Amino acid sequence: MLVNQFLILGAVLFCIGVYGVLARKNAVMVLMSIELILNSVNINLLAFDLMNGGLEGSVFALYIIGIAAAEVGVGLAMVLLIYRNKKSIALDELSEMKG
Repeated sequence: MLVNQFLILGAVLFCIGVYGVLARKNAVMVLMSIELILNSVNINLLAFDLMNGGLEGSVFALYIIGIAAAEVGVGLAMVLLIYRNKKSIALDELSEMKG
């Protein structure tokens, strides 16, 4: 396959992820959209790595996978704590959270 096809796939997934972050009201769906954005960045990094023939894109993709795993762990822990206190994970209801 051509590198252009991978770049177009990454751009489409990135746009879907940004739409999910902006349009969703559910916190879990927002976290899934952020994961989609990170995976689209991985596809783009690997496509550029394929085009240039180096290993730098693969190394950065591994770092992004690690960051995504940490984001899932911290994000889901926050969602569970919010659900315990508010009995809802709707993002509209979180605006009243104050220190």
